Amino acid sequence: MTLTAPLLAERLSALFPVLDSLPPALRDDALATGATALSVPEGQLLFEEGVPCQGFPMVLAGEVRVARGTPGGRSIELYRVLPGELCVVSTSCLFGHSVMVAHGQAAAATELVVLSPTAFERWLAVAPFRQFVFGNFADRLAELMSLAEAVAFQRLDQRLAATLLGHGNVVHGTQQALADELGTVREIVTRLLKRFERAGWVSTGRERVEILDAAALRALAAGSAG
Repeated sequence: MTLTAPLLAERLSALFPVLDSLPPALRDDALATGATALSVPEGQLLFEEGVPCQGFPMVLAGEVRVARGTPGGRSIELYRVLPGELCVVSTSCLFGHSVMVAHGQAAAATELVVLSPTAFERWLAVAPFRQFVFGNFADRLAELMSLAEAVAFQRLDQRLAATLLGHGNVVHGTQQALADELGTVREIVTRLLKRFERAGWVSTGRERVEILDAAALRALAAGSAG
């Protein structure tokens, strides 16, 4: 994907308005000399655990799934990065000059800009951008704390009920994808979905789950139903 610095700045500013607070010369120079625009297909691995961070990613379109574990194997999803959002794993790696603690994979065809570590540090010197990064870092950390609490204290059926409710009235995707999101294996998700179906809470089909009784799922997710 070939984009000029002005076009990159225009597309990025639409999603990350804080970039307008950067001095134009600093912003444009970083994009011209320290940014790489990428266009990747669904399933493309963007970064791996245990390797140094190559830069600061900013998603223009698509979606990146960040998870711990083996790509394509058993893993637990930590969060997803959508356009206009930041990746806390990449950010923490850049802050600490450490290796990546999770892997990132395109969950759909994705366009992104990767800012070099040097360019990222130059932007961090500008207070509004620094505050934006730390604010997003704090928000994402709170989400990860909630995930840790759910994994530690909630039963898997409660977590599955909450996950189904978070995808709308019809959940599109494979049962393997649900298992990946929950950090478990497909067979357990299949067993639980069959139990939900027997109870009349959901209806399952090929790569779809239709919610029939959202109230029952909410009660289970809250821990007030068995």
